[in-house]
Amino acid sequence: MDAEAWDERYAASDLVWSAGPNVFVEAECSGLPAGRALDLAAGEGRHALWLARRGWRVTALDFSAVALDKGRQVAEGSGLADAITWVRADATTWRPPAGTTYDLALLAYLQLPPAQRRAAVRGAYDALAPGGALLVVAHDRTNLTEGVGGPQDPEVLMSAEDVLGDLTGLPHEVEHAGRAGRRVEPGHGADDAPARTAWDCVVRVHRAAG
Repeated sequence: MDAEAWDERYAASDLVWSAGPNVFVEAECSGLPAGRALDLAAGEGRHALWLARRGWRVTALDFSAVALDKGRQVAEGSGLADAITWVRADATTWRPPAGTTYDLALLAYLQLPPAQRRAAVRGAYDALAPGGALLVVAHDRTNLTEGVGGPQDPEVLMSAEDVLGDLTGLPHEVEHAGRAGRRVEPGHGADDAPARTAWDCVVRVHRAAG
């Protein structure tokens, strides 16, 4: 989907994504000291807003102007306007201003073909300060056959090994890399249906200091 298609999708509902953070983003970031964060493909800003509430100063970037406007409105109504900078740009090509680095770079559910994914992952790494953390959370390739929901195009699914491969040649320390299950409750009208599991890949690395 291009930016115009995402604008239409974001304009069609109050919230495309949940208001709260993804369970793995919350788990992996809760123990990090607040600093400067970069939320790439931020959408409506659920993670940027959550980080800002925890004391982070966040740059939230997305190519959908509609999504960014929705996030900005929530931030302004929550007293977080000064904590978040909203940037309209493509996560695969954007680079921070000269001299600007981040303590955390987040890529959550940016589902792209391999070449574009690699550009986004390496760009996020390049934006980190030495010692900074890169967190990638995405629909795992195995979710297509073993899980529920998510994209049905295998080209945009990935594994932790794929993400680590994207970082080949860049000095980093792996904190966590693997597949994790996420409980998905049945939708409306399916009260008797059991909860199912969605499978995500979760990768957290730190840029090597020095």
